[in-house]
Amino acid sequence: MTRGEFLKCLAFYGGWSLLQPASAAFGRARKMGWARATEALVPDIGRFPREFRGVWVATVENLDFPSARNLRPEQQQAELTAIFDLAQALGFNAIIFQIRPMCDALYASPHEPWSEYLCGVMGQPPTPFYDPLTFAVEAAHARGLELHAWFNPFRALHRARQGGVDPRHIARRRPDLAKPYGRYHWLDPGEPEARAHSLRVILDVVERYDIDAVHFDDYFYPYKERLVSGHLIPFPDDDSWARYGQGKTWRARDDWRRHNINLFLGEVAAGIRRLKPHVKFGISPFGIWQPEHPPGIQGLNSYMELCSDSRRWLSEGLVDYLAPQLYWPIERERQSYPRLLEWWLAQNRRGRHVWPGSAAFKVADGTPRAVPAEEIAAQVRLARQLNRQGGNIHFSFRVFRRNRGGLSELLKREVYAVPALVPASPWLDAATLPAPDLEVVGEPTTGRPVAVWQAAEPEPVARWCIAIQTGEAWELQAQPAARRGVALPEAARAVAVWPVSRTGVEGRRAVCYRA
Repeated sequence: MTRGEFLKCLAFYGGWSLLQPASAAFGRARKMGWARATEALVPDIGRFPREFRGVWVATVENLDFPSARNLRPEQQQAELTAIFDLAQALGFNAIIFQIRPMCDALYASPHEPWSEYLCGVMGQPPTPFYDPLTFAVEAAHARGLELHAWFNPFRALHRARQGGVDPRHIARRRPDLAKPYGRYHWLDPGEPEARAHSLRVILDVVERYDIDAVHFDDYFYPYKERLVSGHLIPFPDDDSWARYGQGKTWRARDDWRRHNINLFLGEVAAGIRRLKPHVKFGISPFGIWQPEHPPGIQGLNSYMELCSDSRRWLSEGLVDYLAPQLYWPIERERQSYPRLLEWWLAQNRRGRHVWPGSAAFKVADGTPRAVPAEEIAAQVRLARQLNRQGGNIHFSFRVFRRNRGGLSELLKREVYAVPALVPASPWLDAATLPAPDLEVVGEPTTGRPVAVWQAAEPEPVARWCIAIQTGEAWELQAQPAARRGVALPEAARAVAVWPVSRTGVEGRRAVCYRA
């Protein structure tokens, strides 16, 4: 540990004068009677609990953030801070933050205009300027949370937009790529330039921001639009089908459409690996791949209607995690939560993550579909039983902000009371980080023991795990990567600290014990 870092750690814990020589503090540490031990001498610490605990923060239609389109930047920042504070307090360990709802940007993009959901007018930046994505990444990591950047890859204009369309928007620049369909505009996935545009947007974010994952939801080819009469409106891709599909290999247009999506997803995955191999790629598709899979399941056929071969994405390991939207109660026979989850787990031949989406938005929502908070808690517990080191993602954050049906209190009190790390993704990088340099020193004012540490190598650390022994048991806690010290109880007998890599792999442990 450098002298400056050591002084800062001790100052953090006791207001100790930065003018005091570091050697005096180290001398005091030696007098305290603490010594270093090898990891092998304390095999009973155990491993940190693992479970993905995510929540979607939607910006489209100002669902979760910002709460209105006329907020000043300082009000927006206060809302983001409150979101991350509450997420940490409720036991979440990941935020899925929507940054591209309709070929626009809630960050400083060189390719697309600022979102109207941020400042009320498409193309208008925050004034005074700040970058919401930079702010969100820093706020998340300071609290030990992952930040997953959520993109809508092909939705170009939303039905609920207000005001004009910025001249830089692709629907204005390239109307041949962004086509009106019902109440929306959509990029045509059959157009190579449309796919290339979305790929360029996504990889720009991967390269410039310290995100933990790229995330897509269920929108690829759009849900079918219908006329008032009920007749289906065909998706307007006759031109691209004639140029790139019909007679070129493909007989059925839907097979060609699925190929377009699979091709795009493969390019996204490869681009992420090339730029930052530790960044995960996750998709949250509609919860039913096809009816009768498993037998008895009924509902929308996403394979046909959305041209989404989501089973293939999981079974071939194209994604690092799949979050099928299982938005039905456990007892719903035709859309059975447990049977669907078991089916999805059975498709996971490459050992990727399966973290189902839960419909927190249905909790006490005042409609016939409403469910009690205990339904969501039961789904989390069921997912734990069926999928060791699994997890859930909840839609969406405003339910927890309002504590609808007591769901927030239930999570904090029972469901997420014990902290958990995000499950590891060793296929991305299985390297084990070395143990940190660990010392136990006395806080100068009170003499209370304080564990301080420094990373042994300049490798990126995602989290620190700390285990403190006061009796026979060890108390586990996780701290953000920037943390470098923790106060110990007077009765502490031993302390262990170890790093967690950006892919979630736990490193070697440094141990100090009271001699």
